[in-house]
Amino acid sequence: MYAVIRTYLGAGANQLFELLEERKTDVEATLQTVPGLVSYTLLNTGDGGTSVTVCTDKAGSDASLKVARDWVQKNASHIHAQPPIVTEGPVIVQIK
Repeated sequence: MYAVIRTYLGAGANQLFELLEERKTDVEATLQTVPGLVSYTLLNTGDGGTSVTVCTDKAGSDASLKVARDWVQKNASHIHAQPPIVTEGPVIVQIK
């Protein structure tokens, strides 16, 4: 498995996460199109937010980055949030 974490901070991050919460049904439906999706978590950190995507392989995680970027461009480009800080790598342990 492979995971990608996107952390949004700075100008526009709070506003972006307010919109994501308002549109969570659309966000869920969009992320479910990612091939090999194992799990997706979106959390509000108070000063922005973080998403954690786990897929069966790196190709799925790469697809999740594109899906997320496209969703933000289509639905939240008016917010002008900073690009996320991206952290990614192979999953060592996952407990369900």
